[in-house]
Amino acid sequence: MFNEYEKGRTPNPDVLCNREIKFDVFMKIALDLGADYVATGHYCRKGTLEKDGESVYQLLAGVDGNKDQSYFLCQLSQEQLAKSLFPIGGELTKPEVREIAMSLDLVTAEKKDSQGLCFIGKVKLPDFLQQQLKPKEGVIVEISNDLDIYKETVQSFASEEEKLAYLSRKIDYKVDLGKIVGKHQGAHYFTKGQRKGLGVGGTIEPLFVIDTDVNENVIYTGQGKAHPGLFKRALFVTNDELHWVREDLAIANGETMEVLARIRYRQALEKATLHKVELGMYVEFENPQSAITEGQFVAWYFEDELLGSGVIS
Repeated sequence: MFNEYEKGRTPNPDVLCNREIKFDVFMKIALDLGADYVATGHYCRKGTLEKDGESVYQLLAGVDGNKDQSYFLCQLSQEQLAKSLFPIGGELTKPEVREIAMSLDLVTAEKKDSQGLCFIGKVKLPDFLQQQLKPKEGVIVEISNDLDIYKETVQSFASEEEKLAYLSRKIDYKVDLGKIVGKHQGAHYFTKGQRKGLGVGGTIEPLFVIDTDVNENVIYTGQGKAHPGLFKRALFVTNDELHWVREDLAIANGETMEVLARIRYRQALEKATLHKVELGMYVEFENPQSAITEGQFVAWYFEDELLGSGVIS
């Protein structure tokens, strides 16, 4: 996790914990001890259908849309789903679960919803990172929203893949493209879309991180949540970080699929198209998305079923 931050990527520990610990190490131990299934409190549902004489398991969104946690399980395999149960995601909302817990006098009935990372205790993530990663002073640069690189121009592409590469490209910011407005103690502490913690005032609108350069230790910012530097229409996932929960629905090179997708937890699902190419897969959104962040997971759905996911590169 720390290596990812040092590289300027922002990992999702919740997804990784579910994939590597709860539904891998823990599940294997439970099954070795004679358990038939592992039941968790995730707000999602499990479906089963028969295809070509075999059972196929579905990861479905929870009934309580406000608490749906299918995104956090986007890296599960068919083998893991086969041995999983989600008893509270199908019929119950969070208030109903609390009512049942209170009627049974359970100590957790009035416990606040968990936030943050369970394995670091009550320490906030920024403080935890500062304990683990060495500080290094650098500059904060403000980029104007009227740079030529943001202006829409008619582009001519030799192929659809060339167009997708352009839409998902990472802009090569330089300090001389903007003005220095402050200092920071490490670009690796910050992530795209972040507003808090910059310590820079006096602007008409709040500053948001539009990019970081961990090699040069520079944070690039822009004014307002509508700054064009925050938005992109597409992203790319390499083959080695591409995962299908529904392996039977995986698309081949040259194929496309219309889906709904999200790039973060609790984000509304957005219309998108998957484009499979030789080196990986592009996800092209119908509308530009804010703060597409390297290291985070994109998950794609058909209706309420999560079909697959991948790490944004």
